[in-house]
Amino acid sequence: MTTSTTSDLGTNWAGNHTYAARALLTPGSVEELQEVVAGADRVRALGSRHSFSDLTDTDGVLVDLSGLPRDIEVDEGALTVRVGGGVRYGDLAVALERAGWALANLASLPHISVAGAVATGTHGSGDRNQSLSASVVSLDLVGPDGSLRTVRRGDDDFAGSVVALGALGVVARLELDVVPTYLLRQEVRTGLRWEAVERDLDAITGAGYSVSMFTHLDDEEVAQLWVKTHADAPPLADAVGLVGTVAAPQTRHMLRGVAVDAVTAQGGEPGPWLDRLPHFRMEHTPSNGEELQSEWFVGRPDAVGAIRAWRGALAPYVGLVQVAEIRTIAADDLWLSGAYRRDSVGFHMTWLRDEPAVRTACRAVEAALAPYAARPHWGKVFETPREELVRVHPRLSDFAALRERVDPEHVFGNAFLDRVLPEGAEV
Repeated sequence: MTTSTTSDLGTNWAGNHTYAARALLTPGSVEELQEVVAGADRVRALGSRHSFSDLTDTDGVLVDLSGLPRDIEVDEGALTVRVGGGVRYGDLAVALERAGWALANLASLPHISVAGAVATGTHGSGDRNQSLSASVVSLDLVGPDGSLRTVRRGDDDFAGSVVALGALGVVARLELDVVPTYLLRQEVRTGLRWEAVERDLDAITGAGYSVSMFTHLDDEEVAQLWVKTHADAPPLADAVGLVGTVAAPQTRHMLRGVAVDAVTAQGGEPGPWLDRLPHFRMEHTPSNGEELQSEWFVGRPDAVGAIRAWRGALAPYVGLVQVAEIRTIAADDLWLSGAYRRDSVGFHMTWLRDEPAVRTACRAVEAALAPYAARPHWGKVFETPREELVRVHPRLSDFAALRERVDPEHVFGNAFLDRVLPEGAEV
């Protein structure tokens, strides 16, 4: 096991949060992880450092899961894969592809850890694609006393234990659904006007397996429409809702003035799922780096009204926006998921790294989206107060009660959980 002192902890990926834990430990086995947790008064797990807040920090000990064994093992009969909690999605995808298997969806970044993405409700896009968390079949959790317990799909506490913000234990291993490998093609189109989005939203987001709309919020058109389709799907030129759009003549990056080396292959050439579903290549530095991110989810029936409200609220903050993305997510039953029991549309922001200004803009967006019961992404920057979180997440109080049962001494607690979870939860 390796140990880092406080001065060596560094920052999150965005550089806007410096970790304040007493120490950072990197256990090399699940048994070492259990010993660390059992001996700590306060402990949190650290994945790929891609959260944009103090979500993963603690005033106790941080454990870096990257030292745990990868333990990637496919059960072809059960159509599942077991994987160590510190493994990144990109590495898991490569191992699965070599064995002829795949995941149903990936996030835009393959660099994020499996356990961290699951814990925060991270997702990709697609009308029929659920969040990455919804693919979880089981979790092996190290509890506050260091014991290892397994929570499986169908168990009473399962739906509250997947998107769990690290509050119920450290995820040592996970089991995920897999499917046979498949080919996708990716095409970027331009010329999509906002009036067409409002008129034909269902047709546009249904034009592919995964669809993303990118905007800089400073013109009358969606800057880029990224459509990922199965290799044998009909040509996009025939898709309802895309009339008037044209294929980009060359590879595009969604950020202005940024080299295209980091983005996945475009132009409609079929390729393996892991090389098309993410927006970014695993072997390149993801996105821009000098940025903050936010995201909010609204129910699909409210999408058009929410788009108008969102665009209006951001008009004074266009100079703060590097790019924004609209995505769709299918409903699931996970208590703290952004898509809990409602098909959803996500409004994702990539901001300049000016945190005070970003938080001001977040408050404006949240006020505009409040009539649509917008849920913020747990791992990104938001200002939504606890009372509003309770309103938009109908199972948040149930989750707080589950946490009191599992971790009554708040060994896995931190300042973030103190801010977002309701007090006085009944066990």
